Amino acid sequence: MGLLDFVRRHLVDVRPLATPAYRRLWWGQGVSFMGFQLTSVAVSAQIYDITGSSFWVGMLGPANLVPLIVFGLWGGAIADAVDRRKLLIGGALVAWTGTLALLVQAWTGTEEVGLLLAAVAVHATGFAVTSPTRGAIIPRLLPVEQVPAANTLNFLVSSLGAVIGPLIAGVVLARGGFAIAYLADAVLFGASLYAALRLPRLAPTGEVTRPGLGSVVDGLRYIAGHPVVLMSFVVDIIAMAFALPRALFPEVVAERFGGSPVAFGWLTAAMGIGSVIGGLLSGWVGRVRRQGMALTFTIAVWGMSVVAAGLAGELWAMVALLAVGGGADMVAGVWRQTILQTHAPDEMRGRMQGVFTVVVAGGPRLGDLRAGATATWFGATGAWVGGGLACAAAVLVVGLAVPAFRDYRAAAVARDDAART
Repeated sequence: MGLLDFVRRHLVDVRPLATPAYRRLWWGQGVSFMGFQLTSVAVSAQIYDITGSSFWVGMLGPANLVPLIVFGLWGGAIADAVDRRKLLIGGALVAWTGTLALLVQAWTGTEEVGLLLAAVAVHATGFAVTSPTRGAIIPRLLPVEQVPAANTLNFLVSSLGAVIGPLIAGVVLARGGFAIAYLADAVLFGASLYAALRLPRLAPTGEVTRPGLGSVVDGLRYIAGHPVVLMSFVVDIIAMAFALPRALFPEVVAERFGGSPVAFGWLTAAMGIGSVIGGLLSGWVGRVRRQGMALTFTIAVWGMSVVAAGLAGELWAMVALLAVGGGADMVAGVWRQTILQTHAPDEMRGRMQGVFTVVVAGGPRLGDLRAGATATWFGATGAWVGGGLACAAAVLVVGLAVPAFRDYRAAAVARDDAART
């Protein structure tokens, strides 16, 4: 095997970047996501600074989750019925409003947890609209065979933001304070807005259903009738709701590392580091045929990595083990997204991406709530380790119990393999 063939088969597939509209959407997402990560770290740190409680940090979970459920489902239905470019712009402006509210409260010295949670809820509302819209746009910009590669690139650039953003946040919080972090997010938002403005018109295709409760129900009925799609959501909820230790980071940093903002930044960036490495070495991901089985075991690896990280005593070991989990989560995310985008017809993709947003973005919020609540009973380490163990056990039991999901083979991969031979 020559070097070029090795690179093509094992390193990240960059073919989608040759399409200008997708390329702008990709880098705009990456730049703005760095700002989003700055805000995420700053909000958690500010709430813990005000309250000294992981419970209140965990309350960021429902503050994000309720808007994600309501507006994620509704936003996905709208994305199937209107010009997706216009909807993406509108949702982005709503999210920006939430960031500006955080900036104003920090600049004026207002330390009200309720105001922080309300601003986060506004931002989550905008995100709940833009995320399914962006996911539904991608198959319109690219040929179907490039969709898995585009999803990998999306996860890769988001992971880069998840690494760079928290590391910058650690420095900013140590030297500049909360307001500077929110200001940087507000400025970096401009990249995603520019990318949305440059998109072509994306009017709905196929049968258009009036957005509302009926169209949302139709989307949920579609999911219920397709076990592979349904299980892709179930295993992701298990992964995030049971194992994500994010809400415990401030308490663990305070207990083990003297409250160091730099240590907080490294812990927050750890999973992103693993996702970046996994994305760069992702050429093989699109060739996996038994994606249901692979998805199940990959999530089990994520859970056990979280367990090991919670038991580690040194910062470098915790970062390394969380990075392993982040790589596993990135690979699992590519398969989940590809299943949705290639199974559903275009007139259903917005609603599928709406549910995907609720699950993928809402699952971590459930995880925040679970972690914060259980930490009040079992302590930070008990909540951390116990969640990882529960995730690994539950996903193996559930994922292997559904034959359609366990034996699922990706048709597009099978056709690609046949063409090569």
